[in-house]
Amino acid sequence: MTRVIPAIDIIDGKCVRLQKGDYSKVKVYDEDPVTVAMSFDDGGIEVLHVVDLDGAKGQEPANLKILEKIKKKTSLKVDFGGGIKSRQSVIDSFNAGADQIILGSLAVTQPDLVKSWIEELGAGQIIIGADTKDNAIATNGWLETHNEDIFSFINNYIADGARHFLCTDIQKDGMLEGPNIALYKKIIAKCEGVQLIASGGVSSMDDVEKLKKIGVEGIIIGKAMYEDKIAISDISTKVVDELED
Repeated sequence: MTRVIPAIDIIDGKCVRLQKGDYSKVKVYDEDPVTVAMSFDDGGIEVLHVVDLDGAKGQEPANLKILEKIKKKTSLKVDFGGGIKSRQSVIDSFNAGADQIILGSLAVTQPDLVKSWIEELGAGQIIIGADTKDNAIATNGWLETHNEDIFSFINNYIADGARHFLCTDIQKDGMLEGPNIALYKKIIAKCEGVQLIASGGVSSMDDVEKLKKIGVEGIIIGKAMYEDKIAISDISTKVVDELED
């Protein structure tokens, strides 16, 4: 089954959304991400995607206190990313309550280190961020792109034990124009064994159903929920049990 996962992106302690990862195009949806998380919890959501956008363009997470509050005030399982670029930030993120961590920039710049953490912590604890712009891998809050294409990037990590990958098509993110179905189908076809979480562009439950049909493991929903195009009640019954180790 496919998990449908609401997202909370945080800048300056606020719940925001960007367009195409552009930090100059920020829209604040709520002053308090914890209140938003509580509303998801009350609505029957089980899993939450939290991105520390301040941390993503820095060197360490900047909003761990908010993660701690979300975990204290809800029963949500949380995958957390943004600025996790050292062993200490890995430890700090788990100590703050993350159930899984997302490694994006570090997975590109220091693959041997990340692969050692996969071996140490277990594949179920780590989601590899495979964010892409025109099929190229993007890092550091999507401010930089790299020569490696997304397919070889994912396959190299699968060969070293990784299982879970989060792919955001940056060109689609925050645009409410529909997800890049063709890209996700290619990833599933070319990367045997991938458990793919799709993100970017989801605008309706029709998009959700299309992604489910191609076999993604998870679907991130952000702006569509905040713009009332998808209701919590639409997806709460579609969330499945936590990932197996």
